[in-house]
Amino acid sequence: MYTPELQPLAGSIGLSAAVACLPLLTVFVALGVLRWKAHFAGLAGLAVALVVAIFAYDMPVNLAGLSATQGFVFGLFPIVWIVICAIWLYELTVASGRFDDLRRIIDAISDDPRIQAIIIAFGFGGLLEALAGFGAPVAITGVMLLAVGFAPMRAAVVVLLANTAPVAFGAIGIPILTAGNLTGIDYHEIGAYVGHQTPFIALFVPLFIAFLTDGRRGVSQTWPVALAVGVVFAVAQWVSATWISVELTDIIASLAGIAAAVVVLRFWKPAGSDEARERILLARDADLDSGSSGSAPITPAPVATRTLEAAPLTAQRVWLALFPYLLIIAVFSVAKLWSPVTRFLASTDIAVPWPGLDGNILTAAGSPATTTIYKFTWLSTPGTLLLICGVIVAAVYRVSAPDAARLFGATLIKLRFSALTVGAVLALAYVMNQSGQTITIGTWIAGTGALFAYLSPILGWLGTAVTGSDTSANALFATLQQTAAINAGIDPTLLVAANTSGGVVGKMISPQNLAIAATAVGLIGRESEIFRKVIWWSLGLLLAICLLVGLQSSVLAWMLP
Repeated sequence: MYTPELQPLAGSIGLSAAVACLPLLTVFVALGVLRWKAHFAGLAGLAVALVVAIFAYDMPVNLAGLSATQGFVFGLFPIVWIVICAIWLYELTVASGRFDDLRRIIDAISDDPRIQAIIIAFGFGGLLEALAGFGAPVAITGVMLLAVGFAPMRAAVVVLLANTAPVAFGAIGIPILTAGNLTGIDYHEIGAYVGHQTPFIALFVPLFIAFLTDGRRGVSQTWPVALAVGVVFAVAQWVSATWISVELTDIIASLAGIAAAVVVLRFWKPAGSDEARERILLARDADLDSGSSGSAPITPAPVATRTLEAAPLTAQRVWLALFPYLLIIAVFSVAKLWSPVTRFLASTDIAVPWPGLDGNILTAAGSPATTTIYKFTWLSTPGTLLLICGVIVAAVYRVSAPDAARLFGATLIKLRFSALTVGAVLALAYVMNQSGQTITIGTWIAGTGALFAYLSPILGWLGTAVTGSDTSANALFATLQQTAAINAGIDPTLLVAANTSGGVVGKMISPQNLAIAATAVGLIGRESEIFRKVIWWSLGLLLAICLLVGLQSSVLAWMLP
């Protein structure tokens, strides 16, 4: 029986927290400084986490090893399984020729690649985050940006930045529901508070995308659409989270943002679209010619040009091109929003007490740890729902069973190193969590008193960066945030919400998400380069969230619901 100790080293919380941070520092240094491949960085971090758990926290060797195996398996299923099925679905659309029709439909909305990036990465990506989450938006929108004509590196950075504001309400509000269940605070109240924080991030993300796609010219030439999408998304997120539905917030906000882009484009056209497309295609070609693009995508995405095919886009071709994405929306909406189906799917989940681990680990408070139970969500996971969608799409597109199986096999092979990365990172997270390292770090940060209001989003950022999930970050720190807030005389709902909001900007630097983005756009092995490009965006947005939450605890308290 193992009970983690919060300050195992000389009774010092500061020294213990410093040692507990070593696994995370190992990963970040390996990626950002040493430029290791992500799977090597993840394995190195896992090794350090095991050493710290065994020698600093006195965790039995067998329990530390079993914690790692549970995390590794969780990384493979459901996380990697979701990505496999998402990319396989994309491969089916490419093999059938329908993906090129989708590009032409996007061109019909706007032929400006900068605006296309906003619609795809932020609008459609937000909708996918609302319904599926767990890396599926990054995988699908990443390959869509390749089809528009973006260089792989630029596509990866754009989709990672875009996958921020929707995360708090992703997968039908699961992060907020989890926080509510753990703290006993009404999740509607937590959602309303989050809805008064993340919209300030969403407001600017489309403008950031315009900058990433074409620099200052991108902002100066497309700002009316970028601003309209950001404002409408932010207002819709604020209104829905506060008065309509936490679960439907991202669906409403994403659809409203896309609609805003369509309306603005009916009355206004951006300047410099042709030149921007030329610059973006030249940058892509230069990247490919230099040989620095890493491994190629599984199936090359259609090359984007201004010359459209002679065959007209009939209503049938439009319908078939949109069919996979409409099907995903329909399937996930039924699965997540229709109670009879939701209950049925939940009833198929299998709880597996991890052999040798369950019953042998307690929390720091002395109660039995629930994290030692692995939930095998074989049917309800977004991955299986995407697999079902893929089978239907293959039948509708008349892709033969052998061809579909060949594409699935190619996807598995392509993802082998990404699977190792995700498994290693989740193994690291489980070892840190079950040995007590994570809670030591959180307790140390929470000991800053009234200043903690400004620092509380860092815990959510840290938890999401390690696990790749805002839900997991809330599972780790929501109760800690609540307790620290009560002790410091701060509104506990504010800090629980801050944990969620801080997590949204930590997802882009999670090794798990970096591996998914790199795999989708054909940059396997270059995760460290992607990390170095997005880390400053993540830290800048984290600083903004920290400042906002700190002010909301005092002079801006009137902003809260």
